[in-house]
Amino acid sequence: MADAHTKNHDYHIIDPSPWPLIGSIGALLMAIGGIGWMQAVQGSDFSLLGIPLANPWLFFIGLLIVLYTMFGWWGDTIKEAHQGHHTPVVSLHLRYGMIMFIASEVMFFVAWFWAVFDASLFFDEAQQVGRLAYTGGTWPPQGVEVLDPLHLPLYNTIILLLSGTTITWAHHALLHGDRSGLKWGLALTIVLGIIFTGVQAYEYAHAPYSFSGSLYGATFFMATGFHGFHVLVGTIFLIVTLIRAMRGDFTPKQHFGFEAAAWYWHFVDVVWLFLFFSIYVWGSWGAPIAQ
Repeated sequence: MADAHTKNHDYHIIDPSPWPLIGSIGALLMAIGGIGWMQAVQGSDFSLLGIPLANPWLFFIGLLIVLYTMFGWWGDTIKEAHQGHHTPVVSLHLRYGMIMFIASEVMFFVAWFWAVFDASLFFDEAQQVGRLAYTGGTWPPQGVEVLDPLHLPLYNTIILLLSGTTITWAHHALLHGDRSGLKWGLALTIVLGIIFTGVQAYEYAHAPYSFSGSLYGATFFMATGFHGFHVLVGTIFLIVTLIRAMRGDFTPKQHFGFEAAAWYWHFVDVVWLFLFFSIYVWGSWGAPIAQ
């Protein structure tokens, strides 16, 4: 009987898990709550099954459920790794999953870049769709002062490039068993990510245009803001990775959690380079610089 239950393959068949169902419920509540929140901002009514939902509370309840799901589900994955279930085949599939996730994120940014290039290259058509899209026949629109790309945007570019080197240092240290280098590399990357977010918040507060004032402002804030959100998520990802590194979770042979965080951070780096050159440099060419 014992031989009948002996594992003779490299795959890991997980136990029944509640997390997919719980996470789906949380995501549904976030979606409905988000609609209710936007309706509340506009001063409109929104109800479902006779329940008034024009408020942000349902969204935050869903968000808490999703965060709880992430904590529990990823915690189970870490336990499975410590129990030896992450065989080479399982580890390979985890990497495939992360690659596919990053590919889906690339498609999100393709949409924002598409919007930017469509508005900037075909501004004669854009100015026909409404006040928000009006460009005055030029790009950037007439009367719009832009941010100096060689000031804060360039500073943030250097910050992110430096963070790419520190996370690579941490990875190199991990592969060679240097625990101190691993922790310092992660810590410096986190600090640089926080600095980037702070600089971008300052830039937003002093931007000479608004989100709703023109198509230029709308595309700028959507593209850079979406990236800024990813920097924030990546920084949290790295903080969790640092906590795990201090607990001794990673080894030179098994450290997928670290690799996933590093891949995500390098993705954020590369996307910013495209944003910097397409939106800050090329997208502001010839326009007056705000003082």
